[in-house]
Amino acid sequence: MAEIAAGEAPAPPPPAPSTSGEISGGQPASNPASTGSINPPSRTTKPGVKRLVLTASVLLSFLLGLPFLLKSTEIHRSPLPSDAITALAHRLHSNPPSFPCGLHAVFLRSGSGPSDASLASRLERAISAQLQLLPAPSTAGNVSVSVTVESADGCSSSSSSVGSRWQCGVVTTADLVLGDEVFDELLHSALGSSGGDGSMVYTFVVVEIDDAEEMRVVIGKHRHAWLVGKVDEAKAVSCIGKVFVKYFMNGGIEEGEKGIGKGEFMPVGSDGNVALSFSLLNADPSGWVYDWEFEKIVERMLDPVIEALRPIAKINVESQVLYHTPKSSYSYADDKLGGNVLSMGDIPFFVNSNEWHLDTSISATGRSKVLQFVVYVPSAKECPLYLQLPDGGISKTNAFISPMWGGVLIWNPPDCSPGSRKTHGTRKKMSSQELMETIEIFIGQLRQLFGLKPSYRSQDMDMSTKFVVSEKGFTEWELDLLYRHHACSNLLSCLTTLESLSSLVRSLPRMIVMDEIGRQVELSLEAANLAQRNATLGISDSSAVSATRARALAEDAFFHPSIMSISYASIEHYFAIYMPFFAPVSLHVLLAAIKELKRYKAERAKYSAFLASRAASS
Repeated sequence: MAEIAAGEAPAPPPPAPSTSGEISGGQPASNPASTGSINPPSRTTKPGVKRLVLTASVLLSFLLGLPFLLKSTEIHRSPLPSDAITALAHRLHSNPPSFPCGLHAVFLRSGSGPSDASLASRLERAISAQLQLLPAPSTAGNVSVSVTVESADGCSSSSSSVGSRWQCGVVTTADLVLGDEVFDELLHSALGSSGGDGSMVYTFVVVEIDDAEEMRVVIGKHRHAWLVGKVDEAKAVSCIGKVFVKYFMNGGIEEGEKGIGKGEFMPVGSDGNVALSFSLLNADPSGWVYDWEFEKIVERMLDPVIEALRPIAKINVESQVLYHTPKSSYSYADDKLGGNVLSMGDIPFFVNSNEWHLDTSISATGRSKVLQFVVYVPSAKECPLYLQLPDGGISKTNAFISPMWGGVLIWNPPDCSPGSRKTHGTRKKMSSQELMETIEIFIGQLRQLFGLKPSYRSQDMDMSTKFVVSEKGFTEWELDLLYRHHACSNLLSCLTTLESLSSLVRSLPRMIVMDEIGRQVELSLEAANLAQRNATLGISDSSAVSATRARALAEDAFFHPSIMSISYASIEHYFAIYMPFFAPVSLHVLLAAIKELKRYKAERAKYSAFLASRAASS
């Protein structure tokens, strides 16, 4: 039965059919089978729109609320500079960072001899050709060579210049009698440490002495080396090239050796922080107990090391004394040595992680790296304890290192020595001399952990070679090497982290990306670009600082706490959450609106038919 809008008159009922099959009035009844359709009842009044408006308003309220729903449930995503990350990757892969530097060779002649500019230019070409024949590290850039020849007849230099501050007559052959350390400082005060453009300049001085018994090479603690003796030009050129490439560029690491640039990792945390934890372990306090005054020695011996490594790591130092810390490995008695021996095969089991509670650092937070340096005091029963080398000899330092972990020193107290008076059960302190010797060994281990050699005493260059030791534990040319490799390593690590973050954000459309993350990525890219610019200028320390900051910012962005949120759901999961709430109601409202629209059209059609029939009858 059709519905009627409010206020409309009801249509009169149709007349009842008669028994004879005719309708009153003499009209024959129509046959539905013959006509094929039934005419709908007519409508004499215009249909109202009140119900249609009410239904449409409900539907419209749902449609207007949809943007507010989407806005309230949208994920905030700060835009990441993906194009800048791609550009950085292209630059680093197509043109890896390299550090140009200068090599200035000075020939000091005690007597008279040729010193014209043509000789200096010829020596410059010979040195440049020698450098081309030697393998250069990946971090070495263009090397600018210049030569100065100084004799009693005059002083001349080659046409090229690498920013050297050499002044003729400031340093003479007579200064050698002052000693190698003094001569090194004299060269450093006369030359400085860098060129006018900030790039590093290395100086090699050839001191020609006719009455010298032998030739010897001295490599200073700054960026200088010198050759003393009666030497011809060919030998001097060969020696200059070997010293420059082997030591100043490669740190004395031979082909096939492990070390910096040879697959070793820097023991520095991703945030640029390192904690040096020094522990004194008393294996059995029932025999003896040793303590130390570590704070007094830190300022004297470790502060210069910390300051030297500041461009690549922020170092914090802490110390502790532990008791009842037996080792895990076993030693055996050796009557010839008069003590107990620990073989190299037992070293991997020496550290007792169950009894040695070393990881108590309070300065190592976040992604900082902790390097453990342990002084192990053996018990009275197994003292003295010696470390046996693979060749059967005894280690001179009685210490070993564990890469990326730290080092261990087995310290035998004076009471262990034969003929000493055993005083068990007493508390003693390590003397200042013993503590200084211990710290010197640990500095050598720290050098090894950073990929350098603990010392260069066993190396030579087919002649007597001496190395001037720095009180910092690292010479300036070694620090240059660390800065260069650390800058390159951190730049590549920064790029890897940024690419991983960008890929992660693209793969998770529902991932939250805070504005702070986007800002950290931008700052990381700025620091990386600055490190690259400093590398092209040869400023290794500034490049290392910028590269460290770039990596730290990239790691901070990747490990931001908001990234660990659990709301990274797909769009299917998004609909699965909200569909049970809105789908049933929305569907009923939509169906009601469609039904009401159809009803209105039907009533409108009836009214239009009524108007048409009335117009036709009139």
